[in-house]
Amino acid sequence: MFTNKTSLILDNPSQLNYGVAVTDVDQDGAFEIYVAGFGFRNLVLKWNGARFVDIADPMLADKQRQAIGLAACDLDGDGNEEIYILNTDTFGGTKRFGDRLLDYADGEWTDLFMVPVNQGVANLVAGRSVACVDRKGSGSYGFIVANYGGPLRLYELDEDGFLEDVAPQIGLNLVTGGRSLLSLPLVSDAMDIFAGNELGPNFLFVNQGDGTFREIAAQAGISDQYEHVRGVAVLDSNSNGYFDLVYGNWEGTHRMFVQEKPGLFSNCTPHKMSAPSKIRTVLAADFDNDGYEEIFFNNMGQPNRLFGWRDGEWKPIDLGDALEPSGMGTGAAYGDFDGDGRLELLVSHGESAMQPLTLYHTPRNDNSWLRVLPLTASGAPARGAVVRLASGNRTQMRVIDAGSGYLCQMEPVAHFGLGNNSDVVFVEIRWPDGVEVRLEQPSTGTLLKVPHP
Repeated sequence: MFTNKTSLILDNPSQLNYGVAVTDVDQDGAFEIYVAGFGFRNLVLKWNGARFVDIADPMLADKQRQAIGLAACDLDGDGNEEIYILNTDTFGGTKRFGDRLLDYADGEWTDLFMVPVNQGVANLVAGRSVACVDRKGSGSYGFIVANYGGPLRLYELDEDGFLEDVAPQIGLNLVTGGRSLLSLPLVSDAMDIFAGNELGPNFLFVNQGDGTFREIAAQAGISDQYEHVRGVAVLDSNSNGYFDLVYGNWEGTHRMFVQEKPGLFSNCTPHKMSAPSKIRTVLAADFDNDGYEEIFFNNMGQPNRLFGWRDGEWKPIDLGDALEPSGMGTGAAYGDFDGDGRLELLVSHGESAMQPLTLYHTPRNDNSWLRVLPLTASGAPARGAVVRLASGNRTQMRVIDAGSGYLCQMEPVAHFGLGNNSDVVFVEIRWPDGVEVRLEQPSTGTLLKVPHP
């Protein structure tokens, strides 16, 4: 499946790296790859037309801290995404160095947690993942943080523009061994939150429609209380119109929870997919543009795994160069950075050994494709929007990523492979506020930017 293209990364030191996020760091309309360095500098990799080069300034590089998780979204509604950097200098409980929340204004980056009025709400608990949620459908997002040995936090701006943790007010401040986060319209029409946990049951917070949440993991059948979640991804695995969860448990049985009807999941994990491993990140994306997503399991110190929908079932498929039997995987993300309509896969390594990043691509093929980028009313990526595409006799479904499970965040684009179907019947976008747009017979082979109506 994959061919090694790591030579395209010009600045690629051997160091301890963790989470990876994709966002428009320099605000030029193209997406960059932000890589968390643990005790080393963070990297911001930009495609310059021929290579990936590191464009991180000292504030973004921030080599004095130990970054593990990243996420980006438009916190203040100005049309540009802020960046949350999760720093962790201890395994669990209280930590010495707080997180960063970077805002770009007037040509420079500012850490909002360092503003005196915000210092009292800084997160000083060891965190494991961060994601974004527009809980009210207002177009302004908050950052939710999964802590280990402390309560979940949700940072938003109050009416005066100051940071506040609203988790205690809305039913989110539960304490656990937090590991992974997803936020999307999973079981309701608003943005719900899945939290995969260690040393205790998972959480599924269903949005009540007023911006408050109710925890329903046990009722939904996904509490999985005896396992230890790491990476988690979402996809419509059986094309029934509902999103499903696929996640890895650290050295435990992996899961594919299929949503049979809203809020009710069944464990339908194929036997070979369920086999335990030292799992980190899990991704779902159509890398070969055949019209069906592949599921990528990134492991630490063990070969990676790839599963594809073949002949009506999920089967292991050949990874090619991305097998990485000796790779110390800690994070992964995908995006189409060179604009050729095929997704690149970037894998980070660290924790147990210093290793450089690796980059993979799939061989060229004749499959059709279409990419959809919904925007908020302010012009930022509409993370959490759901995109449906009808082509041939199938309807595919994607969600604009607001944080992908364990430490990472994908590009905010719905990428659709179409196989040999060159005609699209329609594309339908539903924003977190419930507004919908339907586009009839859009052209393929392009990136379709769709403003909020």
